[in-house]
Amino acid sequence: MITTNKLPLDLIYHWESTIGDSLYLTQPIGNGQVDEFTWRRAADEARRMAAYLKSMDLPAGSSIGLISKNCAHWVMADWAIWMSGYVSVPIYPTLNATTVAYILEHSECKALFVGKLDDWDMMKPGVPETMHCISFPSSPPTDFVTWNDIIRDTAPLEGEVKREAGELATLVYTSGSTGQPKGVMLSFANLAFAAEGATQTLGLSPNERMLSYLPLAHVFERAFVEFGSLYNGFQLFFAESLDTFVADVQRAQPTLFLSVPRLWVKFQHGVLQKMPQKKLNVLLKIPIVSGVIKKKILNGLGLGKVKLAGSGSAPLSNDVLSWYRSLGLELLEGYGMSENVAYSHMNKRGRSRIGYVGEALPGVEVRISDNGEVLIKSPATMMGYFKDEERTRETMSEDGFLKTGDKGELDEMGRLKLTGRTKEMFKTSKGKYIAPAALENRLMANQSIEMVCVSGANQTNPFALVLLNENLRPQMADPVVRKTVEAELNALRDEVNRAVDPHEKLAFIAVVTDEWSIENSFLTPTLKLKRNVVEAAYESEVEGWYAERKSVVWH
Repeated sequence: MITTNKLPLDLIYHWESTIGDSLYLTQPIGNGQVDEFTWRRAADEARRMAAYLKSMDLPAGSSIGLISKNCAHWVMADWAIWMSGYVSVPIYPTLNATTVAYILEHSECKALFVGKLDDWDMMKPGVPETMHCISFPSSPPTDFVTWNDIIRDTAPLEGEVKREAGELATLVYTSGSTGQPKGVMLSFANLAFAAEGATQTLGLSPNERMLSYLPLAHVFERAFVEFGSLYNGFQLFFAESLDTFVADVQRAQPTLFLSVPRLWVKFQHGVLQKMPQKKLNVLLKIPIVSGVIKKKILNGLGLGKVKLAGSGSAPLSNDVLSWYRSLGLELLEGYGMSENVAYSHMNKRGRSRIGYVGEALPGVEVRISDNGEVLIKSPATMMGYFKDEERTRETMSEDGFLKTGDKGELDEMGRLKLTGRTKEMFKTSKGKYIAPAALENRLMANQSIEMVCVSGANQTNPFALVLLNENLRPQMADPVVRKTVEAELNALRDEVNRAVDPHEKLAFIAVVTDEWSIENSFLTPTLKLKRNVVEAAYESEVEGWYAERKSVVWH
């Protein structure tokens, strides 16, 4: 069992006083240049901003919003909010104005940090004109008071501000695959327990290096990257943009690298575009050449020094996991939720099992309910949903277990396999239940496919909506390429149908050409499918597709 007396603020003061001159944050500022923050400088700027926030004389425990892509100032703003006695409310930097307005109002935000954003004009209408806003150096042009001016003109907050373990630290608004996002209340004790547990499990040290690029508004990045660095004293690097991503990874030379399934698949497609799988298979069988090729590929991805690679947020197909293992990179899947600081299960090196999300982390209790739902309990479990006692009661069992909404099973070593979302399951017209995730994972093994959504409620059999990978999509105008892809998808459908029960057999695969993106609301900010949006987009086509009685149809 983990026990810790160290809360996040305690660690900031610890590193400030013990390794204050060591580099902590490396922030790209364009043209290959970086701005570097030592622990002492980062703490000093946070103290100055905290003094400014306190001068606003807001009620204790007020919410302060934070809307920005990942950057050094995001982390320092988080610290400043805590030092000033307030609650941080991260907001995804890709949300539309309506959702921004909802979160700011629901969380009762009194002020807002505005930082690095790609489309501020889209989001700006969601920010009330009366909201007190502070802009980061990387923010779009605004009339707001700036971070640098405040740091220059404000004396730092002296001493060590203490916050109680049970105090509300942050409101994390779920990315919301359906409906309005919920405000998950996490205490300082919740955050501390998850950070300590991750450190203990992964064997982290001050010598690690990480690149922070997945949204810090998501609890997965916050827990393992922001709090991981805070609890271990290691250096964090940030990415400047998608165009510079490879250079940013190369600069960081990370020893730990976390990503989400869609990006691991994109990395794989990028490699296979330069070196087809058949050629790669041949080279990997030649003893001396094999090691050189593996090293070249991983170095090309900037992952040559990675000792631990993780994937989370959604399931990764078994074939992709096996592919990375063939290169000597053991991708470890983990499992968690906003409601438990992403602290639940993780595969361990040498003990991982493909298709499973791993063993319960230290201090986590798990059980499977009578209807197959995974129930989780630990000191990382949330305080509840903000201003929603009814939903909190619905989500928690009487004895304090979190109802995850995921169906699952445990093997003899206690490793957890997720078999689908209870709310995603649907019935065919024959009354049989379909768990779409299992079918989607089988289809995602095909390297021509980037994303899949299995649907078909109230039909005789399910069908699959498929988005081809971004390298193939432009080639679909060529009849020869299209015919080849259709034959490949026909064979894939037959292969899947041979492996599943009769009621799970796919009626057809529908190839769609629309972009599934965050911007058009097909994906959440963490790149999960919004099933209701995807299904609604093609609802009018479905009956016609079934009537065609083809195994592959084109939208």
